[in-house]
Amino acid sequence: MAVVKETIRYHMVMSRTQTLVQLNEALLARLDERAARESRSRSALIRDAIEAFLRDDLEADVDRRIVEGYSRKPQTAEDEAWAVDAARDAIREEPW
Repeated sequence: MAVVKETIRYHMVMSRTQTLVQLNEALLARLDERAARESRSRSALIRDAIEAFLRDDLEADVDRRIVEGYSRKPQTAEDEAWAVDAARDAIREEPW
């Protein structure tokens, strides 16, 4: 009996706003080369690039907040000892 695998895709309609972005010829050429290499549209490539840029910004903000938190309330020797013990226990429990 043959097993048939089907891919189920959900198409969600998202509203979009068209935005004008001015690029110089060199940047446009590089964008078109990359889009062609990846068989994607300029728009898809630009959307993904903007999402990655903003995600990086969000991750940097989270990192800054973590540093600020540890600056306000630094780890104690007790905290560090607990972390080392917890790491050792976790490693010991692994089925290596």
